Amino acid sequence: MKSILNKLTHHEILSKDEAEDALMEISKGEANHSQIAAFLTVFMMRSIRIEELEGFRDALLKLAVSIDLSAYNPIDLCGTGGDGKNTFNISTLASFITAGAGVNVTKHGNYSVSSVSGSSNVLENLGVKFSTDQSFLETCLEKAGICVLHAPLFHPAMKFVAPVRKDLAVKTFFNMLGPMVNPAKPTNQMVGVYSLELARKYSYLYQNTTKNFAIVHALDGYDEISLTGDAKVMGNRINTVLKPKDFEAEKINPQEIYGGETKEKATQIFQDILNGKGTQAQNKVVCANAALAISTAKKINLKEALPLAEESLKSGKALKKLETLQKLSAQ
Repeated sequence: MKSILNKLTHHEILSKDEAEDALMEISKGEANHSQIAAFLTVFMMRSIRIEELEGFRDALLKLAVSIDLSAYNPIDLCGTGGDGKNTFNISTLASFITAGAGVNVTKHGNYSVSSVSGSSNVLENLGVKFSTDQSFLETCLEKAGICVLHAPLFHPAMKFVAPVRKDLAVKTFFNMLGPMVNPAKPTNQMVGVYSLELARKYSYLYQNTTKNFAIVHALDGYDEISLTGDAKVMGNRINTVLKPKDFEAEKINPQEIYGGETKEKATQIFQDILNGKGTQAQNKVVCANAALAISTAKKINLKEALPLAEESLKSGKALKKLETLQKLSAQ
């Protein structure tokens, strides 16, 4: 690690192999707290290069607990976080709406680091069980159409990084990595990223895989379709700028998708929306994101996907998916 840090402090770029080796070393507990903090800080002060990101990704996937859910042809809806917007849990809600529309979802998530409440915080508050057991996860997919892959369970090597990230309490390159290292390696993926630069890097890396994907960055900074303005979307079937009107919506005020100041408030907003008590803006945003996911997974256009998302929420199908997951978790 000393040689790597010396190289980085001299403004040098890591090769893919060096990046992979460095993260392997950290993940095996061979770097101390200060070295890890220094390593993370470098990439807050300069842009991460594609080969570095690729090396970090490969290291985490090699170290992850293996799980095979490919028979379900699932999609993951996951954002990088780190956009500083503190919205409610849009991608997690969109995941249940997507499941309600008949698309299997392997939701990769974690506790919050730089926001009030991450997907795992809300789901844990709602009694959803986190597990690495293959049969349990398969049962969740078969009966609820969705399973939750809680990142710390599938990436145990990250235990050495977690306290450092918590102490720093700002976005690090691990935010960039989160969506890339879903242990189920789903063929379909909708990824929200916090910068246009990162969207391009993701797109470059994903183009060299067999993934069916859509990468989203709202041009006013959100890591999801926010409807507060236009959003750039890049994928293997799409490369365009989407406007609120493309989702049959009006432009909304950022305050309308604010997530609150506490985890309890975030959980309440989550429940209200699934129970049909969401505001028009909240409903429009979650359905917009679900529609893009459905469009990606089913390979249909947005105009076909949007009614499926709206019907899933309005009919209570999305809520039923959560209730089924809660019942399975309690058994």
